Amino acid sequence: MSTAGRGPLMAQPLKPPSAGRAAAYTGLFLLGAVVALAGALVQAAWLPGGLLLALAGATGLFLGGAYATGRRAGAVAPVAGWIIAALLLVASRPEGDFLYGAGISSYLFLLGGMTSAVICATLAPVGRPGAGPARLGK
Repeated sequence: MSTAGRGPLMAQPLKPPSAGRAAAYTGLFLLGAVVALAGALVQAAWLPGGLLLALAGATGLFLGGAYATGRRAGAVAPVAGWIIAALLLVASRPEGDFLYGAGISSYLFLLGGMTSAVICATLAPVGRPGAGPARLGK
């Protein structure tokens, strides 16, 4: 898709994503929340292998979402779901209990997941209109 004669890419009006791309981002968001829940359960169960497995799963989802959609938003959608779910799981309830324990493994999972999220969202492929490995909704 050529932008010749229409001005720079940043000066063009924004379009909402297609229905297929919006569905993909929604699915990646929900999958990010599921991975955060599964990681919270696994990281405490099999230390240190569970922690490494949980972080590898989260990193794989973040980077896989970016490559599947060909855009940085493909990494940001599961990151948003992961962070929201992780923060909701950390918050204590009125009964005083919460899912994460107060051990070093829980803190490493949260810090490692957020570090992985920033790295994957930063290094994700930059999308151009009409480019990318998966052309969802086109």
